Amino acid sequence: MSSVVHHRTAAVNGLDVFYREAGDPQSPALVLLHGFPTSSHMFRNLIPALADTYRVVAPDMIGFGQSAMPTVDEFDYTFDTLTHVTADLLEQLGIERFAVYVQDYGAPIAWRLAMQSPQSITAIITQNGNAYTEGFVKAFWDGLFAYAESPTPETEAPLREALTLELTRWQYLNGVTDPSLVSPDNWTIDQALLDRTGNDAIQLALFRNYPTNVALYPQLQQYFRESQVPLLAVWGANDEIFGPEGARAFQRDLPDAEIHLIESGHFALESHLEDITGYICGFLARVIS
Repeated sequence: MSSVVHHRTAAVNGLDVFYREAGDPQSPALVLLHGFPTSSHMFRNLIPALADTYRVVAPDMIGFGQSAMPTVDEFDYTFDTLTHVTADLLEQLGIERFAVYVQDYGAPIAWRLAMQSPQSITAIITQNGNAYTEGFVKAFWDGLFAYAESPTPETEAPLREALTLELTRWQYLNGVTDPSLVSPDNWTIDQALLDRTGNDAIQLALFRNYPTNVALYPQLQQYFRESQVPLLAVWGANDEIFGPEGARAFQRDLPDAEIHLIESGHFALESHLEDITGYICGFLARVIS
């Protein structure tokens, strides 16, 4: 069955990169890029739902999930380097053209891939993956930008709160109308991985690097205007990290973008898997020959 999910590891630039894969290798490729603080685990239910039609690949970023976790002294934790690893993995897997599903941190990685090789991207699905300053919910982001601008013990302390179980759980439940739909396995697994020795330094390095993503927005939006890449934004409307204005903003540069706001939060797949799967299948069937 093509919906069987395989759990594999590839050596990429001397580092083990874990990825989930399903579907016929000859089918159109769909790459799923996870956010913070999770891993490809967030796609565990979506992958088999799409694998009858697509070759689905979902890697864990370096420092996340089951992929290698070198220290900050051994690896340069930036969104540029995470993109390089992702690109090298896709090249190794023979994936030259693909649609991409992005969420949170997955978005700036996909944006870099798209700008570096526009012809490679067949379509974009963004689920609370930001590309416009309108998407930033000020109360959540002010602390991160203050820390990135001036990393001190005082500005770092609030960011360390983002690495706690309370905040990990909040990311899953905030804005969800029926919390009973969200498995506590999510924050239990994510927190166990965050609590590994040295992972805090990794996450803080990525927090400091995050403004480089915002700096790319003008170039990214030019890519949208020039390419008119097919885009579906299916967005947890109650997300207090990336608000719904971030979804609506895509239509400024991509007038044909398909926007769906759903009554959920940051990890909308947990509560609205069937709805999101339906939107994805309909969208890709229309835009990918």
